[in-house]
Amino acid sequence: MNKKQLTERDICTKFITPALEKSGWDIQTQVREELNLTKGRIIVRGKLHSRGKAKRADYVLFHKPNMPIAIIEAKDNKHSVGDGMQQALGYAELLQVPFVFSSNGDGFLFHNKIAKDGQLERELVLDEFPSPETLWQWWAEHQGLSQPQQHLITQDYYSDGSNKTPRYYQLLAINKTIEAIAKGQQRILLVMATGTGKTYTAFQIIWRLWKARAKKRILFLADRNILVDQTMTNDFKPFGATMTKIQKRQADKSYEIYLSLYQAVTGNEEEKNIYKQFSPNFFDLIVIDECHRGSAAEDSAWREILEYFHSATQIGLTATPKETKEISNIDYFGEPIYTYSLRQGIDDGFLAPYKVVRIDFDKDLTGWRPDKGMLDKHGNEIEDRIYNQRDFDKTLVLEKRTQLVAKKVSDFLKATNRFDKTIIFCDNIDHAERMRQALVNENADLVKENSKYVMRITGDNEEGKKELDNFIFPESKYPVIATTSKLMTTGVDAQTCKLIVLDQRIQSMTEFKQIIGRGTRINEDFDKYYFTILDFKKATELFADPNFDGDPVQVYEPKSDDSPVPPDEQDESIAGDAPDDFTYSTGDDNPDYDGIAYPGDDDPQAPRRYVVDKVDVKVVAERVQYFDANGKLITESLKDYTRNTLAKEFTSLNDFLRRWSGAEKKQAIIDELAEQGIFFDALAEEVGKKSGKVFDPFDLLCHVAWDQPPLTRRERAEQVKKRHYFAQYGKQAQKVLEALLDKYADEGVAAIEETQILTLAPFDQLGTPIELIRAFGGKAQYEQAVLQLEQALYQQ
Repeated sequence: MNKKQLTERDICTKFITPALEKSGWDIQTQVREELNLTKGRIIVRGKLHSRGKAKRADYVLFHKPNMPIAIIEAKDNKHSVGDGMQQALGYAELLQVPFVFSSNGDGFLFHNKIAKDGQLERELVLDEFPSPETLWQWWAEHQGLSQPQQHLITQDYYSDGSNKTPRYYQLLAINKTIEAIAKGQQRILLVMATGTGKTYTAFQIIWRLWKARAKKRILFLADRNILVDQTMTNDFKPFGATMTKIQKRQADKSYEIYLSLYQAVTGNEEEKNIYKQFSPNFFDLIVIDECHRGSAAEDSAWREILEYFHSATQIGLTATPKETKEISNIDYFGEPIYTYSLRQGIDDGFLAPYKVVRIDFDKDLTGWRPDKGMLDKHGNEIEDRIYNQRDFDKTLVLEKRTQLVAKKVSDFLKATNRFDKTIIFCDNIDHAERMRQALVNENADLVKENSKYVMRITGDNEEGKKELDNFIFPESKYPVIATTSKLMTTGVDAQTCKLIVLDQRIQSMTEFKQIIGRGTRINEDFDKYYFTILDFKKATELFADPNFDGDPVQVYEPKSDDSPVPPDEQDESIAGDAPDDFTYSTGDDNPDYDGIAYPGDDDPQAPRRYVVDKVDVKVVAERVQYFDANGKLITESLKDYTRNTLAKEFTSLNDFLRRWSGAEKKQAIIDELAEQGIFFDALAEEVGKKSGKVFDPFDLLCHVAWDQPPLTRRERAEQVKKRHYFAQYGKQAQKVLEALLDKYADEGVAAIEETQILTLAPFDQLGTPIELIRAFGGKAQYEQAVLQLEQALYQQ
């Protein structure tokens, strides 16, 4: 057997896997081959999308199903034993495993990140691969883990027998939390972007601690009723009869898993007595969902619960940790033990990317000043000053502005899909209601068919709140458009939401991230791979903020009890962070309260808002922006993007031609470039739209990147026939090659590169596949003939 002729997969099957079995690894439970770690970033151009290349490890070795401990990267024997090491180290960094191997079938290069002697890398023969017990012992000693700690850390996660297992970052979050608790840490902060499965991660943490009996009575706190109900019926369902929801009544102490709203155990003295019916040491573990809310504030009612149960281990979960001079998650929970950001989620392909359509109005940019003595729609004299975007829809309403926003949103949906789920974020409930009315008028045809096409879903409106589940449910057609202010900023798992409209002035980075998170979920069954943000109030300028997706930084400055909170911080902590259905810490339970000082606050008879109905508003600018994984703007032009991508991949036209002619399969290059976001179908349509001709990917690339005149597939096929290329072959082989040329002309190069094509028409009329291959002298000679045919096709 000549190793040099074996494929990479052959090397795995014949050498690496047997070496693992011989050293004691259980291939069924401890070894996972060709494991996809990521899904591949979704790349968006116009209305098109593609997926980038997923990161896939040849081998991931597990001490237990929940405990990855080593990576092996395999190469064929034409490579050296260490050629896969750098690739393997990248995967190891992603999974944060200590032991890394590379192999070409001759042996292993072993990289030991925790080597005691300082020798990080050494070569091993095949028989020297370490056993599972050896690697685990090295790791446990390095971590200083006692036997009880090891027992807790290796407790398996929950599995229902399906293929659903935690993603790599969820597994990291779970394991790091369990390890921290095993080592005695009492306050833990996990930061995970919206849509990355915080609740599922929390369930697996609780399950493992509960099963190991390390934590016997557990409280899960959320800030929204829908979140608690969804959690009980979905992720937490396996807890079954051991689980209950705390209501505003006598506490039942016979359960083990408790779920509750913050509001259900805080508020007036009678309600507070509910949690005080439990002794301070009743709970072993408390998990606080969305802990950037009130639990981040030192003097909040929510914090009372945490401090009352101070002896319990407490885990804070958030997508957006809150760090201001007055409020701090880090001050209470400590630095995050793990962070998985929006940027990472998009780059890995687990979260949907976005494009931004920014629309600016004249009055927003220049402001508006009323004429002297001007009256509003209701006969109130308008205060004489310049009103700008900060005032619109709060202290001043320009009705034609609202109507123009509704028109632009409706026009966008008409150009894409009028039944794409859409959330419009407004400044307050009054604004949300006016927006609903304007959208009804813009979409009268569809509203006639079903009045729930547009719904206002805000905390004060029972009809709207009842439709929230239908809006979220992918199979439910209605409502399509939801207008809201705060109610839908968090906890709304809108998997199929394809359009986020920002007509709300957003100053809080926390709130901005939460709102963007409504669109980041992917649902492939409903063709949801990316979403669009329509921005009318410059909110997306926050994308340019260096803190948009950076690690949280503590800036907390403890103040004395009588220190006033600055007005700007008041706006963010009260108005910018609380949902419509939340009971505000100010004591004002009006869901429309937004912390703003309105005209007439000192005079109950004066208007809260001026309403102006006869001032025209016009669009000044409208532009589409795309952002890459690093938040940088990228071009919309398919040609420009293709040209730039090829310039990074190939130094010149000659370099491209050399790579193309040397490739055993041309389709491999096409697939590789498609994974980098080159849309060949769209390019073909753009290049051939005037002539109606169909071009090969080869010609499209040469034409777009290096200005070469393109040939159609048919023209290339005819050129080969004119050169009498077939004369060197027998009659039957000539017929096969002629049929392959016709297939190329009709379907492209991918069609002729697969041997299975010989089973299809018209080849099945020429003979059996075995007979056709024999006409060339055998399979190797047939494959060589196809390769030479391709070289003739692309001969310059």
